Amino acid sequence: HRRSSLKFESPSAENMERYESDAEGDEQQKPLLRRRQEDKVRRAPACCSSRYGLALLSSYGFFVVYSLRVNLSVAMVDMLNNTHQASGNHSGSVCTPHDSPAQPKHNQSASVYNWDSATQGWILGSFFYGYILTQIPGGYLAGRFGAKWLMGFGILGTVLFTLLTPLAADLGASYLIAVRVLEGIGEGVTFPAMYTMWAAWAPPLERSKLLTISYIGAQLGTVVVLPLSGEICFYMGWPYVFYLFGAVGLVWFILWAFLVFDSPNSHPRISEEERLYITNSLKNELSTTAGYIPWRAIVTSVPLLAIVVAHFSYNWTFYTLLTLLPTYMNDILGFSIQENGFLSALPYVGCALMAVLSGQVADYLRETCFYRTVIVRKSFSLIGMIGPAVFLVAAGYTGCNYKLAVTFLTISSALGGVSASGFNINHLDIAPSYAGILLGITNTFATIPGMVGPVIARALTHNNTIEEWQTVFYIAAAINVFGALFYTVFGRGKVQPWAVHTGYSHGD
Repeated sequence: HRRSSLKFESPSAENMERYESDAEGDEQQKPLLRRRQEDKVRRAPACCSSRYGLALLSSYGFFVVYSLRVNLSVAMVDMLNNTHQASGNHSGSVCTPHDSPAQPKHNQSASVYNWDSATQGWILGSFFYGYILTQIPGGYLAGRFGAKWLMGFGILGTVLFTLLTPLAADLGASYLIAVRVLEGIGEGVTFPAMYTMWAAWAPPLERSKLLTISYIGAQLGTVVVLPLSGEICFYMGWPYVFYLFGAVGLVWFILWAFLVFDSPNSHPRISEEERLYITNSLKNELSTTAGYIPWRAIVTSVPLLAIVVAHFSYNWTFYTLLTLLPTYMNDILGFSIQENGFLSALPYVGCALMAVLSGQVADYLRETCFYRTVIVRKSFSLIGMIGPAVFLVAAGYTGCNYKLAVTFLTISSALGGVSASGFNINHLDIAPSYAGILLGITNTFATIPGMVGPVIARALTHNNTIEEWQTVFYIAAAINVFGALFYTVFGRGKVQPWAVHTGYSHGD
């Protein structure tokens, strides 16, 4: 009787997104929206729930993903012969070097290398050459065989190759590039796999909350690893950057293997109340045709193209800062390896905070204020893309005023966090059944900036002048603005007809 009662009380919530999408531009549908207040779904509590447990553990997973991705950006400063100084101070920067304590002698035995700026660009960008290969296959395999083990073994593979990084660097730049490519192949499946899992776990009106909690791990990984890598390089030597964070990844894999399951129905410890809440809220959104993928409709979908363009544009700015901000801090502003990590992390502190806040606000606007999903997604995307572009350009004109430069870069990245509730999770709005595949497609194109961005930026900054870096920032900002405007025109917020194979019509 209890199960029957729960099923009876939830139909209106199952159709909340349908009411919302049907009501786009239709004033006569407003009474339906008002009824949502009167007969909301009986929600399973969030505290100690399986869905929020998944959010936290996946957040830890993305912490590992980004810690293994960005640690080289800081370690690179200490791996180069022309920046390795016995005193621990930087020399040769455009601005006056900042004083820092002498580096302990016991860690100065770590190898250093004579890589020119072009080689550095290829090493920093090589990760993405592997990363791009497994985006679409990752989405397909996650839907076909399950997301849990695909994501688990993908990150485990990255961990193992991270542990081999110091050996590869000693063997030569080409070996290091090969190892980074293999790391990228492992990490390439993670986001598509997690989107596939969220399609089965995230109730529609909790998507922004759950996904921003999940993906804030990526920002936290950047926030923690950049300064901590600087300290590890300073006190222990750069090889330990890869050893220590590799160990953190091994711990995550053990927890993931024993605590995570592909769906609520396969979870042995989930409460019946929560299981019914999740499955009932999703049953009218997920495809009932197992194994069928409407490839023609997917590749010709204009709303998907809008996400592709926005994702590509945003990542150009994001990856430019992610891979080259420590170099900018070192070569232009004159910060030592110890200071570099802390200052490079500040922009991502703001980004992480804004990402979580935007998730709460986005779901509040959709559920309580009845704002249409498409309006929320576009508004948050505009703020999260044009705002960063403005402050990124401004940072290039601060000269040697390092306080103002760090402030502008921090504001730029913080505003970028707002897009976490914009185009970034729009895949689940337009096609939840195929969210992993869609994310694989968009992330394939969005990986291109990581491949070519560092190479282009280092080619443009061969002399390391402020004017050269201004050009890099202008290019990133222009691409960001274009992506925001394109998404605003062509983005959509409702489930697309080709993504649902059920008995009802969207026009009902």
